[in-house]
Amino acid sequence: MSLDSNPRIFTVSRLNSEVRLLLENEMGIVWLVGEVSNLTMPVSGHWYLTLKDSQAQVKCAMFKGNNRRVTFKPQNGKQVLVKARLSLYEPRGDYQLIIESMQAEGDGRLQQEFDHLKMSLAAEGLFAQTAKKALPEQPKCVGIITSKTGAALFDILNILKRRDPNLPVIIYPTLVQGTNAAIQIAQAIGRANSRNECDILIVGRGGGSLEDLWCFNEEIVARTIAASQIPIVSAVGHEIDVTIADFVADVRAPTPSAAAELVSRDLSSQLQIISHQKRRLRSAIERYLSQQQKRLSTYQFRIEKQHPQLQLNTQSQRLDDLNQRLESHMQQRLERNQHKIENLSLRLSNLSPARKVHQDKQRIETLKRRLLDSMDRNLLMQRHQLALAAEKLDTVSPLATLKRGYSITRNASGSLITSTQQVHTGDTITTRFVDGEVQSIVDK
Repeated sequence: MSLDSNPRIFTVSRLNSEVRLLLENEMGIVWLVGEVSNLTMPVSGHWYLTLKDSQAQVKCAMFKGNNRRVTFKPQNGKQVLVKARLSLYEPRGDYQLIIESMQAEGDGRLQQEFDHLKMSLAAEGLFAQTAKKALPEQPKCVGIITSKTGAALFDILNILKRRDPNLPVIIYPTLVQGTNAAIQIAQAIGRANSRNECDILIVGRGGGSLEDLWCFNEEIVARTIAASQIPIVSAVGHEIDVTIADFVADVRAPTPSAAAELVSRDLSSQLQIISHQKRRLRSAIERYLSQQQKRLSTYQFRIEKQHPQLQLNTQSQRLDDLNQRLESHMQQRLERNQHKIENLSLRLSNLSPARKVHQDKQRIETLKRRLLDSMDRNLLMQRHQLALAAEKLDTVSPLATLKRGYSITRNASGSLITSTQQVHTGDTITTRFVDGEVQSIVDK
């Protein structure tokens, strides 16, 4: 019995392939904490390592497309948190993990909480673009929610003073790090909404570790930002730092300084806008005056066209034109009728009996001449043929032979004698000459 005919009998390759598919499809993604050992980083860019604890170990592989996103350098003996999927290396039959992300254990736990909250809030629609409010084009007052002693506040104030010194600013001081920071940030947002003093809020702080920025990943802060009636710009950390507040806010700025530039209008830009608006106003006035001038010209032209003398001149010219067209039409019609009469006269002349009799007479004369000519040619031909026949007849005539000295002899019965055997002694024969006959009696 062949292997192909029995599906219960596996080859080694088929078995490993089936087990790999089973592991990948059934287990899916897992999170795992373990100690790094046997770490190798070949020139291919992939990482190969073993994760272990006090009682077991598992082989792992992290391909270069994923390990480029690792923010620290893993070392043997270091505890890490990995996100991986189970698989099997078929050539050797080794059970292994394919690591997709790796973090140090402490940061990893925070990252796991971050991902869980992010997925939960996204499922509720807090990150939806349709839920975000548009920023005012020209803010009348800016509120800043951050630490009153932090460098971020001074960066924001310096940029606002340089770019738009006339823009009012209200500061809502709060903690931006620590256990109570999330509650204070949420209270500051609520206070700004209840006072309704500004039309845009900047919520943020300077850079730091994931733990330092964690208050901006708290659920209370995210829900308070989503419920705010005032548009909020999130400006947390550096450009590479991403928090839950960034996803919920109406606009994310990569840094606090960038947020200040986003909500303010540069003085030079404002001057340029004023100059541009001035040019647009001048252009609009010129267009309006030009349009009015055109309308005035149109009205003047219409008035001139409606002047009685102009109407009379137009009607007179139209009358002359119609008269010329009538005369031309009548002349053309007369010419056509004259041409028609001439054609009819010609046809009538061609159909006249006298003309037909004259044509028949001419035809009879022509036929008569042709008949006479034909008769003369026929008689001449007959005479010529008769002369030729007479000449031929004369050539073979017996008389012509007799003229040449010959004679013809016949017996008494009139038969022609051509041999001496035909005559006997005493027979009477007749000899014919050209000028007469002679009878003779045969002597012997």
